[in-house]
Amino acid sequence: MVKNILITGGCGFIGHHVVEHFFHNTDYNIFILDKLTYASRGLDRLRNAKVLDENKEPLHGNRVKVFTFDISHDISPGVIQELGNINYIIHMAADTHVDNSIKEPVNFIKNNVMSTVYMLEYARKLKNLEKFFYFSTDEVYGSAPGTTSYKEWDRHKPTNPYSASKSCGEQICISYGNTYKLPIIIVNVMNAFGERQHVEKFIPKVIKSVLKGEKVYIHADKKCENPGSRFYIHARNIANAILFLINNGNIGEKYNIVGEKEVNNLEMALFIANEMKMELKYELVNFHEDRPGHDLRYSLDGTKLIKEGWKLPLTFEESLRKTIQWTLRNQEWLNWEEFE
Repeated sequence: MVKNILITGGCGFIGHHVVEHFFHNTDYNIFILDKLTYASRGLDRLRNAKVLDENKEPLHGNRVKVFTFDISHDISPGVIQELGNINYIIHMAADTHVDNSIKEPVNFIKNNVMSTVYMLEYARKLKNLEKFFYFSTDEVYGSAPGTTSYKEWDRHKPTNPYSASKSCGEQICISYGNTYKLPIIIVNVMNAFGERQHVEKFIPKVIKSVLKGEKVYIHADKKCENPGSRFYIHARNIANAILFLINNGNIGEKYNIVGEKEVNNLEMALFIANEMKMELKYELVNFHEDRPGHDLRYSLDGTKLIKEGWKLPLTFEESLRKTIQWTLRNQEWLNWEEFE
């Protein structure tokens, strides 16, 4: 029997890469729930990735179906009927932009928490559900000073409303696993990049600024000497890890999905400008003043997933070069304001 997988937020940035990866590497029927906010750009990502054709129809039969629905409300009987028998759920739909969570925390938290609750309530009704994946973030652990890297079950210390909402979602999922025996697996991911990313994110923002000859502002410590750093990972590498965990992950466990090397944001910006063969104009700024609620460094320990047998399909440099070159060939994806 062909498996059925439900992906919430499948029109979003990481979500559409997960859909694309499963579309090409499985025979699953793929169902998507997405409310199509500003961050999705409609169905353009799925069309551009050749998952849907220009008439918004699935390619290669009816393997992909999209339902526009706000899952921060109880899922309607009609949508439940159309989804039918679901074997796997990947719940990644969420508001993720930290600045927006700081500006409007109430609605942000309501959306992320209640969407998780309603998805878990829906999952309780499924008779053949094998695994429920909850997408979380490195930010739930808070700042990682020095060389600290957090393991899967370390304590949480979120520092902004976004990370607090994701931490809350984790605890609710764990409670449903304990109380209702739902087959929960939690994954914590670090900074994702790749094709078709919203220009509010660092890498496409740098590409656009370099192209226009504008200064790039890079967040640093209070003395403006040490830039912030992240473990960047391509979204398709994340998708590859999820497919690996569908086949190999243990129910009730948490897994960190981590890029192979740490890169500070100045190094990242210089790499991008060098790949573009253009000048980088930049300024280090005190992130404590510019972005209250943000942390200078996050870090996760990815040993557990590697010991399970997962390997990154592409290195960081290979992934980043491909993303930069693709974006330069497809510069319309740097002009999101045309769609807002």
